[in-house]
Amino acid sequence: MSLEEGKISPNTTISEIEWMTGHWKGEAFGGSTEEIWSPPAAASMLFVFRLIVENEIVFYEIGHIRELESSLVFELKHFGPDLKGWEAKDEVQTFKFIKAEENRMYFEGFTFERISDQEINIYGLIENEDGSAEEVKFNYKRN
Repeated sequence: MSLEEGKISPNTTISEIEWMTGHWKGEAFGGSTEEIWSPPAAASMLFVFRLIVENEIVFYEIGHIRELESSLVFELKHFGPDLKGWEAKDEVQTFKFIKAEENRMYFEGFTFERISDQEINIYGLIENEDGSAEEVKFNYKRN
């Protein structure tokens, strides 16, 4: 799901996704995944992510959801196990907010879904090396 060219993201605030706050664990990419989301502060929520496969760190992400122009944007950067960045120094992956539903927040390429206070799903559109893309579901339980 994406915004049509020239369309503006709908108005919303960080309080709409405050339910992401917490320490979450799950499984994906053949290993264990972990995300830690800070409570909202200064119109943003910080997160860190790590993937562990066979007791080895595969990669990290750091990012945030922040208020921008009366809406939200999801931004992140990837890092290898040695903390060397994948993206160029000033490059950030940016995903505009599309819409909110009762238990879901939609961004371009990502959907955040609240199942309960103890469980969430994050759906991410992941690009493969051959240029194709597939949706990956991350199911997390509160740690």
